Amino acid sequence: MQWLNKMPPFTKSFYFIAGSVFLIWMLFFDSNDFLNQYRLSRKLTNLEKQKTYYLEKIDQVKKDREELFSNQELLEKFAREKYLMKKENEDLYIIVEE
Repeated sequence: MQWLNKMPPFTKSFYFIAGSVFLIWMLFFDSNDFLNQYRLSRKLTNLEKQKTYYLEKIDQVKKDREELFSNQELLEKFAREKYLMKKENEDLYIIVEE
């Protein structure tokens, strides 16, 4: 009990004790505690990075699509390479590089 006498007098106050309990509760035991807030913040940052990545990809795909539909030769080349399409009198050889 001597350690109790050595404590500063403001630590024995009801408001200090209630505030300390509230602070400890909010930091560690609440559903929105510090650790969860940190995890959610990291997840939000990661999702924002993914969003910018996918928005850039969408812009690139839109650009490629416009390019493809505006140029008939490029459209034919794309169809031949991607979907293995061919003309009636042609033979198709697929070369797989290792």
